[in-house]
Amino acid sequence: MTVLDVLAQGRLNLAGRLASASNAVFYGHAESGGERLPCVYKPVAGERPLWDFPDGTLAEREVAAFEICRALGWDFVPPTVLRDGPHGPGMCQQWVGPPPDREDAPADDGEAAEAGAGGAALLRLVDGDEPGPGWRAVGRAELGGGRTALLVHADDLRLRRLAAFDAVINNGDRKGGHLIPLPDGRMYAIDHGVSLHTDDKLRTLLWGWAGEPLPADVAAALRRLSGRLADGSPLALRLAELITKPELEALRARTEALLAAGRHPEPGGDWPAIPWPPV
Repeated sequence: MTVLDVLAQGRLNLAGRLASASNAVFYGHAESGGERLPCVYKPVAGERPLWDFPDGTLAEREVAAFEICRALGWDFVPPTVLRDGPHGPGMCQQWVGPPPDREDAPADDGEAAEAGAGGAALLRLVDGDEPGPGWRAVGRAELGGGRTALLVHADDLRLRRLAAFDAVINNGDRKGGHLIPLPDGRMYAIDHGVSLHTDDKLRTLLWGWAGEPLPADVAAALRRLSGRLADGSPLALRLAELITKPELEALRARTEALLAAGRHPEPGGDWPAIPWPPV
């Protein structure tokens, strides 16, 4: 069976709830055909209503983000499905990284992703006004007591692709704690429920390439996505089950706009550019 089959059809056994999450989030395992996969389960019944996201569910948006990432040819969103579970319908996603009972487990809404390949961080605070070689500046962060530091992220192709992905899905909450780098060099990105709105709501820590030309491979991925979003295509039909028609049309428009501009977007003035808290 494939990972998606196990997540969608396997027996779902929950080990406990992640207390740090703002919505109901459970850790457990999906089991089927001798396969046992660690997973996270977010029931729709445990979602807090959001005034600016009145249509659909966060679970559906998480699945839509996975489908879009896969259509781009990228795999940094873990396999994600909709399924029934012990607390009703919800999102089930393969758990990546260490289990949550370990001290170095990634937090759902908390700590910045500080552990990566070779121990290098993806995000850090530095003194002074220059990010240093291999880093991109995001902006100054308040440390309390009148102190500030420069918040920077790694000048990393994985993050650059993720920045383009976030622009496509209009991610309103790209925090440091949503990045999960693994020791083998892979990196995953989680928590995409606050995305795919028709209005511009992009909030991210990955502004280091704002206004710069898109890399050739990113532009190629966007062209691939644009073709797969055509009316009547399998991807369009699947997304129509998860988001509204205006949201699907807005997704197409953002993809085409990025391709036409050929550059990473820059922060706008009508919406906070950086999520709070940032990590």
